Amino acid sequence: MISIKPKKGDLLIAEPSIIGDVSFNRSIVLLADHSLEGSIGFILNKPLKYSISDLVPEIEVNFKVYNGGPVEQDNLYFIHKVPELIPNSIEISLGIYWGGDFSKVAELIKNGKIKENDIRFFLGYSGWEINQLNHELNANSWVVTNNNYKALIIEKDYESFWREKMLEFGGEYSIWSNAPENPSYN
Repeated sequence: MISIKPKKGDLLIAEPSIIGDVSFNRSIVLLADHSLEGSIGFILNKPLKYSISDLVPEIEVNFKVYNGGPVEQDNLYFIHKVPELIPNSIEISLGIYWGGDFSKVAELIKNGKIKENDIRFFLGYSGWEINQLNHELNANSWVVTNNNYKALIIEKDYESFWREKMLEFGGEYSIWSNAPENPSYN
C-alpha cells in the first residue's frame, strides 16, 4: 500500500501487522497536528464505556467518549464541527476543529445547541515525538490517507470503520477485514 506523507488533518490507518498493540490495534487516528516537533492525533474508533455525563455530571447527555490514545488519559479532549458556536477553537482542517471554551460547550449541550454528531469527546490522545511517527511509517505500522470524509468524520460509525478501510484498500487488506480482532480467538 502506498501512503502519502502525513499532514495535519490526515488519517492514520493501523496496518494489520500491529496486532497486539492494545492502543492502536485496528485504530484510525485523525492527525490533529503534525510538525517538525512531533504529531498529535485522536483515535476515532475506540469507544469507551463512558458517556460525557459519567465524566462531567453537569452535562446530562449520553454522548459517547472515545479512547483518544495512550497519552494523558486522565484529560478530556474534543473535536467538533461548530467553530461558530465554540470560542477559541483551533482548525485542524476541512471543517474539523479541536478544543475551545469547554464551559461554553457544556452550556451549548445543555441547551440542545450541540448534538452528538457535532462533537466527539476523547480521554487522552495519541502523541509522537520528533521523527517517531516517521519511524513507525517506515516500519509499515500505518497507512496515511487523506480525510475524504471532511467534517463528517465526526459522525462516522466507529464499529465498521477500520474494516471498511481494509476493504477500500483491497488486495491483501481485504483478507484482514474479516480476521478476528484477536487471532487467538480463531
